[in-house]
Amino acid sequence: MKKKYSIFILLLITVLAGSCSNAKQQSSAEEDKLPQWAIGPFERPENPNPVISPLPTEFYCPMKGDTIKWEESDTFNPAATVKGGKIVVLYRAEDNSGQGIGKRTSRIGYAESKDGITMERRTEPVLFPMDDAFKSIEWPGGCEDPRVAMTEDGLYVMLYTAWNRETPRLAVATSHDLIQWEKHGLAFGKAYNGRFENLACKSASIVTKVKDGQLVITKLNGKYFMYWGEHAVCAAVSDDLINWEPVLNEQNELKEIAKPRKGFFDSRLTECGPPAIITQDGIVLMYNGKNGDEKDGDTDYPAGSYCAGQFLFDLNDPYKILDRLDKPFFYPDAPFEKSGQYKDGTVFIEGLAYLDNRFYLYYGCADSHVAVAINDAKKKNMNK
Repeated sequence: MKKKYSIFILLLITVLAGSCSNAKQQSSAEEDKLPQWAIGPFERPENPNPVISPLPTEFYCPMKGDTIKWEESDTFNPAATVKGGKIVVLYRAEDNSGQGIGKRTSRIGYAESKDGITMERRTEPVLFPMDDAFKSIEWPGGCEDPRVAMTEDGLYVMLYTAWNRETPRLAVATSHDLIQWEKHGLAFGKAYNGRFENLACKSASIVTKVKDGQLVITKLNGKYFMYWGEHAVCAAVSDDLINWEPVLNEQNELKEIAKPRKGFFDSRLTECGPPAIITQDGIVLMYNGKNGDEKDGDTDYPAGSYCAGQFLFDLNDPYKILDRLDKPFFYPDAPFEKSGQYKDGTVFIEGLAYLDNRFYLYYGCADSHVAVAINDAKKKNMNK
């Protein structure tokens, strides 16, 4: 009798535990539920994340006149696009020339994948400082944090941070094969007679749309449009994707569309992420929010951590915010996202590729690795 009673108790505990677990999962799912307009959820594949990590790869550096290990310290903050049915990831790689964030030289590496996860990497970087017309803006800090988008006729446009260790500035490069790049210099260099030539600026997200199964650059009101900035979300327009004019307000100063919010995960920074996307609801801009401490941040997340948010802008008025996530849709959770150069935790989103009705979101992990998260986009009806 005691034995039967013990078995009954054990079964009851098991059932109750299962019920509690299911309730917890349902509660968690409800907490993570996104509004209809947001893109997501994104799920991390179990293996092999991270998808790109440092290697002792060597190449001849024209600036140093010597062979160096150009990606031995850290690989992070990637762009992503699609070419020939493959996803191409262009990632920031640091050598071991200095100590501390921003003290090494960065170059842009190339990796491609058929499944978005397993990567084949080139042994040499595809964009890097050279003894050319742009060395004064790129050396010795290098080429950092690229974002890449493609035109309908197959031209790839990269906006990256040129870092000379004095002023970080947005620069532009274009390519037809993602390997050979033509540099064009500062994105804002010619705007308003050079007024913003020395403006510290970074993080540019060109507006795109899904057309015929491809994510391509599009125009708003007859011009190319991008969101940019880290301390606030600003905007810029262009006729040729190379020369950009920052949008100004009534006081003839930079128009700040959105700013950090006290008490939220983005209380310190609202840094633009991958290319913005036109959907049936408006323009969705994914961005990187930097959390503050207990005085001004969201205490649900570690102080200083970078989490990912989303804005919804009005398609007819791209400066008008229709909605904004109060909680991040993606945040540091895996061990490799909370250990590395930036130990407060980072999922720094920069690359978004669209292939076979799936979004592949590539991000930097604690300034040390590259990982991917995937969303099935079939339900969003993205194709135009």
